[in-house]
Formats: sequence, structure tokens, C-alpha cells
Amino acid sequence: MLIGEVARRSGVSSRMLRHYDSLGLVRPTGRTVGGYREYSEADIRRIFHVEGLRSLGLSLRQVGRALADPAFTPSTLVGDLIRRTEERLKRERELLDRLRAIDASASFGWEGVLRVIELLHGLDSPSPASRQQAVLAPADDVPLPAELLAKAVLAERDPFVAGALRWALARAGGDGLAGVAAGIRSADADVRRRAVLAIASLPGDEATEVLTAALDDPDPDVRTRAALAAGNRGVTAAVPVLVGMVVEGTNDVEASEVLGTLSLDPGCGERILAALAAELTADTAVRIRLAQALAELPGPGPRDLLRRLAADDDPTVALIATALADARPAD
Repeated sequence: MLIGEVARRSGVSSRMLRHYDSLGLVRPTGRTVGGYREYSEADIRRIFHVEGLRSLGLSLRQVGRALADPAFTPSTLVGDLIRRTEERLKRERELLDRLRAIDASASFGWEGVLRVIELLHGLDSPSPASRQQAVLAPADDVPLPAELLAKAVLAERDPFVAGALRWALARAGGDGLAGVAAGIRSADADVRRRAVLAIASLPGDEATEVLTAALDDPDPDVRTRAALAAGNRGVTAAVPVLVGMVVEGTNDVEASEVLGTLSLDPGCGERILAALAAELTADTAVRIRLAQALAELPGPGPRDLLRRLAADDDPTVALIATALADARPAD
């Protein structure tokens, strides 16, 4: 089959077929008496192989190496293409996020655009001090995009930079909650923890709802942080986690203080008192923490339990419970 017929049937131009020949990718098996290229069926199949690999994004040089390698396997090629495509898409998504952030600041003129560009460059720095400085730099009344800050706070590992980002996010307004709430669904427990800390700094019922949902998180650190934040907002569903923190000794002082605040509601106070009383048979260290938690609760019920612990067989528990009971103001 001559080159013109091959071009018509394959859809590959004659010029490209000559280029394939010059590169050694597809050399026609024969030549006519007049010197014209003559392609066999095997040659045409190879043309389609080349075109198929090109359609996957390979360069002609990569196509040539793949076809020349006897050990070449399609699965290896496809896996490599998947990885490269994922990396390219990641770069393009990052670029899109940057463009959106800049577009959101365009209404503030060049000052807003330049401020966002400065922030983006600063957040890319490997230095935590530079990243923190970029967040805290004077804004000249130009608000930072909440979506950009939300994404940054979920990725930030340095606690000081993360604190600065949470502060900026709380001041930014906008739809920052939606950005950090997405982190609650992450498979990475560290991302979920950073999300909870960020949401705790945001006001509103929607933020409270997200914190309440995080009380069932499989990671204990995420649960405890969510419980402290939700409990401080009056969410009684945090009580079981807070009581568990007292028993386990995880941020037990903070948990006790939050339980004391929640106990100001009589119905919730009875529930908390019953949960603490159920743990009075635990070991010595737990009973000491329970005594300290009971000291934070109002009403006569906690005083009665403290008197009970004042008669504890362990002298340390008895001494601490007695001191705490005597120090309580009259109910």
C-alpha cells in the first residue's frame, strides 16, 4: 500500500509518515520500482501502535523506546502515565487555586492582588518564620481570601504558623468554614486535627455542628480536641468524651473545667455527675482525677461524692478529696 493510501486510511498525514520513517519509528517494508514507499500490513499495524501510544501523551522518543524494548509491558507504561498525569493535574489545581485567590482580591485593585501574590510566595517558603511573617504582614485593609487560608491551615505542620493562619482565617470572614470543614473528611488524622483546631476558632452554629460531628472521629486526639471546643459552646453531646478524658488523664484539667461549665445546666449536671460516679471504683490515679473534676461541679451532689472519696482507703485520694471538699464554697 502506497503512502497516500496509508495516509487516507489511517488518518496520519503523509508528512508525519515520512517523519516516522526518518526517525526509524515506522519504516516501510518495501519500495516500488519508482522508489515510492510501500507499506505492508505489519507496517500499518505499527503505525496504529505509534498513534495509540502518542494518544496517551508519550513523545515520539518515548514511543520509540517503548516499541524497541523487548521487555516492554503496557501496565508499566500505563502506571507511569497515571503518575505523571496525577502530578500534572495537581500542579494545574494548585495554579487554579492561586488564580481564584488572585481573582477574589481583584476588587481591591492592585494592592489586593499584590498582597495575595505576596502571601502565596510566602506560604511556599520552606522557612516557618517566613510563612508566619507572610500571614501576619500588614494587610492595608485588604482581606485575605478565606479559601486560600483554609487550604493552607490544613496543610501547615508548624504549630506557630498554623496558629497565625487560624487567627487570619477567623478574621477573614467569607466561606472559610467550608474549606476547613472538608478537612474533617480527610483520611489523614493530622489533617482532621488541624481542621478541628481551625473550626474551633470560627463562630456560628455551622461551625458548632461540624465540631459535634467530629466527636465520633476514630482518632482519639481529634475527638478530644472536638470535645473541648464543642463543650465550650454548650454541646452536651461532648460529655462522654470529656468524662473519658478525665478517666484517661488526657487534658483532664481542661476537660474538668468544661464539664463544670456544662454542669450549670441542671439536667446536664446530673448526667455528668452520674458518669463520674460510675468511675469511682477505678484505680488510684483515676480517683484523684475524678476528685479534681468533681471540685469543678456546682451543687450538693459533687460535695457528697467528694465526702465519699474523703473516706477512701487510699490516703492520697482521701487527703486530696478532703481538701477539695473543704475548699468548696457553700452551695
